[in-house]
Amino acid sequence: MSSDPHAFRAIDLSLDQCIKCNICVSACPVYAVTDLFPGPKYAGPQGGRFRMPKQPSPDWSVDYCSGCRVCNLICPAGVKIAELNALARADLVAQGKVGLRTRLRNKLLASSETLGKLGVPVAPLANAFLASTGVRRAIETMLGIHHRAPLPKFAFGRFTDWFKRHKCINMAMRKVVYFHGCATQYYEPRIGRAAVRLLEAFGFQVVVPAQYCCGLPLLSNGEFKAARAYHSRNVRSLVEYARQGIPIVGTSTSCTLTLKEEAPELLGMADEDTLLVARNTYDFNEFVLHLLEQGPLPGRGENDPQLIPIPMTLGYHMPCQYRAHRLGKPALEVLSLIPELTIVESHADCCGVAGTYGYKVEKYDVAMQVGVQLFEFTYNLGAPLVLCDSETCRWQITHATGLPTIHPAELLAAAYGLEVENPLADILNRAEAGK
Repeated sequence: MSSDPHAFRAIDLSLDQCIKCNICVSACPVYAVTDLFPGPKYAGPQGGRFRMPKQPSPDWSVDYCSGCRVCNLICPAGVKIAELNALARADLVAQGKVGLRTRLRNKLLASSETLGKLGVPVAPLANAFLASTGVRRAIETMLGIHHRAPLPKFAFGRFTDWFKRHKCINMAMRKVVYFHGCATQYYEPRIGRAAVRLLEAFGFQVVVPAQYCCGLPLLSNGEFKAARAYHSRNVRSLVEYARQGIPIVGTSTSCTLTLKEEAPELLGMADEDTLLVARNTYDFNEFVLHLLEQGPLPGRGENDPQLIPIPMTLGYHMPCQYRAHRLGKPALEVLSLIPELTIVESHADCCGVAGTYGYKVEKYDVAMQVGVQLFEFTYNLGAPLVLCDSETCRWQITHATGLPTIHPAELLAAAYGLEVENPLADILNRAEAGK
C-alpha cells in the first residue's frame, strides 16, 4: 500500500456506510460535465469494494475525481468518498501503474516550492519565458500541461525576504505563527504582507518559522511518500509553538486544511505532535472570528476607531477546500465588519481547477466547464474584482474572466487603513476618484 495500512482501513471502512442513494452523483460537478467520470459513488465506495491490497484500481476513471469534496459534504451517510479516491490514486502510483511522462508531469505540477525557488530569483525572465505561446505549446507537447492553464507569475522577491526587513509595530506578549504557504511565498507575497499587518493591528507579534510546502499538491497526485516528508518537516518546525499554545494561522485555506486534516488522515499520521499542530491551526478568517468571540477587535486607533467604509458591491466565491473545513462561512462574517460593503456570494460548487487538476491537458476543458456557473456569476455581477480565499481558485477566476481576484484579508486591511497593494489599491483609488 502507498499509505499506512491502518489509515487506509479507517477510511476504507466508511465505504460500507454507502446506501447507494446517488445524491453524491447528482451533486458532483465533474460528473455533470463529462462522461469520463462515472460519479463519486462508482469511483469511490462502489469501486472500493473491488480494490484489494497490492492490486490496481479496477477503473482508471478514479483519476478524474477532482477532490473537490462536494460529495463528502452532501453524503448523508458520511462516506469519505474523496479520501477513498485519493488513496486509490496513490495505490496506482505506488504500484507503478502511472506512465512515466504522466508521473513526471504530475510531480512537476506538485513541486510548487521547488519551482518557486527556481523562478523567483529570475522572475522577469521566467515570467516572459512562460508567457510565450510557443514555449507553452512545447511544454504541452512534452509534459501534458495545457498551454492555456493559468500558470501564476513569479513574484519579484519572496514573502520571507520582506518579512526579514519588516519592522514589527507590535512587540506585545501575544504571539501568532503565520503559515504563508507556497503561493504567498513565491507568487502573491502581497497577501502575506496584508495578513501580517492585520495580525499586528490585532495586537499580535507575528512569528514566521521555517516552513515547507504543505504537501497537498503531492497528495492530490498520489505522491504520498513525498507528501509525508514535507508534512513531517512542517510538524517538526511548528510543534514547539503549538506546545506553547501559540496559534498557527494561514491565509491559504488549502494549506490550513492540509495541516488540520488532510495530511494526518490520508497519511495515517496520528502521532501526538501531528495532532497537536492540527488542533492549533486556523484559517485566517476562522482566527478572526475566534478573536471576535473574545471581544471586539481593536479599532484603527483612538482618534478614529471605526473601520473605513468601502462602498462597493463585490462577489465572493467560497472555495471547495474552505467548505471542507466545516466552519460555516467565516469570510462572509469577517467582511460584514466593513461598513457600506455589500458582498454577493457565489453559489457555484467549484471553480474547476482543483489545485493542479485543471492544469493537465486531459482535464483542462473539464475544469473550464465545471467553472462555468462561477464565471457567469462573475460576469453578470459586473464588479471590478472578485474575492476568494484559495490561490488556485483566484488564478482560475482571473484566467476565465479577466478580472482581478484578491484574498478577503486584503480588503479587511484596506478597511483598517493599512497599506494595500495592487490590484486592490488601483481599484480603490479609481473608485475614490470617481465619486
